[in-house]
Amino acid sequence: MKIAIVKLSAMGDIIHAMVALQYMKQADPSLQIDWIVEKVFVPVLEGNPDIENILPVNLKAIKKDKKAFFPQLKLVKEYAKNEYDLVIDAQGLIKSAITAKFLAKNRAGFSKNSIREGIASYLYTQKVDIAYDANTIDRNAKVMSQPLGLDITQEMIRNKEPFLFYDQAEDIEPYLSKEKKNIIFVIGSTWESRNYPKEKFVQIANDLKQNVLVSWGNNEERSRAEWIAEHSKYARALPKINLNALKAVIGKSDILIGNDTGPTHMAWGLNVPSITLFGPTPVNRVYETQINKVLSSSSKVNHYKLDKQDFSIQEIKVTDIVDMAKRLLGD
Repeated sequence: MKIAIVKLSAMGDIIHAMVALQYMKQADPSLQIDWIVEKVFVPVLEGNPDIENILPVNLKAIKKDKKAFFPQLKLVKEYAKNEYDLVIDAQGLIKSAITAKFLAKNRAGFSKNSIREGIASYLYTQKVDIAYDANTIDRNAKVMSQPLGLDITQEMIRNKEPFLFYDQAEDIEPYLSKEKKNIIFVIGSTWESRNYPKEKFVQIANDLKQNVLVSWGNNEERSRAEWIAEHSKYARALPKINLNALKAVIGKSDILIGNDTGPTHMAWGLNVPSITLFGPTPVNRVYETQINKVLSSSSKVNHYKLDKQDFSIQEIKVTDIVDMAKRLLGD
């Protein structure tokens, strides 16, 4: 059986969906799974042995240039020549549903009441019901497994094998320590209100006294990373690295501490200990495990209307983070 997964973005959402792959292949090793994704996120999927083909698109380009629609449509129609038996839209957006429609006749996706853009469901031939405010990982697992007659349980997800893979990245090796524990800070996210204060990251670094590496993804985050490094003798800003190197440095670290954002979720996908910090976003975006923990503010989050002006993440105590990190590090 040949299937295509449509999960275009963003990084964290792609990672949360990828956990299903190992169980899909366990149930049917002959299954061929292709994945349609925005080209910027191709490296997140690379190396996963359960994916046959990673098929990039650039649908985001259509926002800036309407003429980009036609070459992207041509590209999707080219992918349709693979003659898929089933396409699963794990995104639940109008653009992903339209993409799925051009790929195959048999299409599965979320039901109308299970997604924000409910009209997308009319383009599916199979519909999967799950509450919109249910755990994000559970939602992804169900929409990807139910159309195949599978049931991926929470216990299975908690006992997952790592599913992110990377090639050797020599540029990060000089930053890793053999004498101290390697701690990764993920300090950025898509909204400012999701960012834990840089001053408090400095306090965490100074209290843990280990080898702290601060990752960044744009110039604003770079300035923040360098500020943290300047104010703590234990912290260093990583250089500009690609997604393969980011997976590598997280995979070789002892713990990651970061905001609710894609690179932080990489730790979960790599089975690396982590602490994810939540303010204006729902904690049930993730799974808490013996090694993957969360700390959140006291905010009551509305899944249907997130408050970008909620800066309550600043309330989380440094001491709580440090104590939890020490427990995870075995100190």
